[in-house]
Amino acid sequence: MALPQVSRRAAPRSADRLDRDRQAAPQVFERLRGMIISLELPPGSPLSRAALAGQFGVSSTPIRDALMRLEEEGLVDVFPQYATVVSRVDVRLAQQAHFLRQAVELEIVRGLAIRHDEALVAELHATISHQQQYAKAGDFEKFMAADNEFHSQLYAAADKQDIWALVRSRSGHIDRLRRMHLPSPGKAQDIVRHHKLIVKAIDAGEPDEAQKHLRTHLSGTLSELARIRSRYPEYLSN
Repeated sequence: MALPQVSRRAAPRSADRLDRDRQAAPQVFERLRGMIISLELPPGSPLSRAALAGQFGVSSTPIRDALMRLEEEGLVDVFPQYATVVSRVDVRLAQQAHFLRQAVELEIVRGLAIRHDEALVAELHATISHQQQYAKAGDFEKFMAADNEFHSQLYAAADKQDIWALVRSRSGHIDRLRRMHLPSPGKAQDIVRHHKLIVKAIDAGEPDEAQKHLRTHLSGTLSELARIRSRYPEYLSN
C-alpha cells in the first residue's frame, strides 16, 4: 500500500502536513486492520506507535487515530503509559457479530431472491470464480477479500451499504476466527459451494432455499469453535 510520505520538518505542523495526515489515517487503519484480521499481527502482538510510523512513513497522528479506531472495534487493547497490543479473540463478541450478520443477511437474501436481478447473479458468479482461483492457489488473504466482496455485493444490491459498514465494524473477532478456520482441509471449498448454492437460490427465485444455505454458510466457523480453540488456545480470551 502506498501511503503519502510525511515531511520530517520540525513543528509547528503546516496545514499541508495536517492534510496529509488526514489522508493517510484511513489507509493506515485499513492496513493495520487487515494485518490483524489476517493474523499477520496475531493476538498479543505489541504495537509501537513510533515503529508503525516509521514502517508506514507517516507521522504519529495517523497511527494514533488508527489505533483509536481499532480499540473501538475491540481489535487492540490500550494500556495507558504501558503498551498497546493486539487483543485476543473475544468469543462472546464473535457470537454477537454472527447473530447480527445472520439476522440482517437472512432478510437480504430473501428480498434478493424475490426480486431477482440477473446482473447481480452475474456479478456474484464472477466473485465466486475469483474465490475458486484463490482457493486453488492457497491464497487465503485474497480468498477472504473475495469472500467479503461477495457479501458486500449482497448488501449493495439491497441498498444496505451503510449496514454493511456497521456489520463489518463489528466483525473483527468472528473474522479472525474464520481466518484461523480457513486453512482446515475442505473449508475454502465449502465456502465456495455455499456461495454457489445461495446464488442458485437467488437466481431461481427461491427465498427459503437462499436463507437455508446462508444460515448453513454463516454458522460454519462457530460450529467448529472447540477445534479452533484447541489449535489456537493462546489466541482466544474465553
